Amino acid sequence: SPLGLTDPELYRCPFVMITEPGGSYFNVAEAAALRDYLLKGGFMWADDFWGERAWEIWAREIAKALPPGQFPIVDLPYDHEVFHALYDVRELPQIPSIGWWIGTGGSTSERGRDSAVAHTRAILDDHRRIMVLITHNTDFGDAFERETDDREYFLEFAARGYAFGVNALIYAMTH
Repeated sequence: SPLGLTDPELYRCPFVMITEPGGSYFNVAEAAALRDYLLKGGFMWADDFWGERAWEIWAREIAKALPPGQFPIVDLPYDHEVFHALYDVRELPQIPSIGWWIGTGGSTSERGRDSAVAHTRAILDDHRRIMVLITHNTDFGDAFERETDDREYFLEFAARGYAFGVNALIYAMTH
């Protein structure tokens, strides 16, 4: 269920997920609480945002909590252990919303050329542990929640989505 960043219950959640972070806004108290949560070992996965405008908004907002001079956003190479915690993930799938996929006859880029490439990025702590996992130009949430909506969509995206999602969860809970 949704949980505010300043809610003390946040510290009972070792893993949190934010969807559509390209529409986020953190006030001073929320940014401070998020920073504290992450520096104390919390893990956030930011997923399901598309295009450069959404990226710029997210980068600006997360910088309020984790200034990029100290905590830069980095691209994760495929040899990073988050890609191999249980399953061997060799590429990041671009998973569109089911409505987009059906409505376009199978297109995966929800913003055309502006979102043509899916990215796996992260913000690491001083020990190189992922604090914030960022999947941009893809929507893992839809791979997890659309199992019964469309058989073709399920077959196309669920296995690859779950493989990376399980890896992310295992990584978060063991680091």
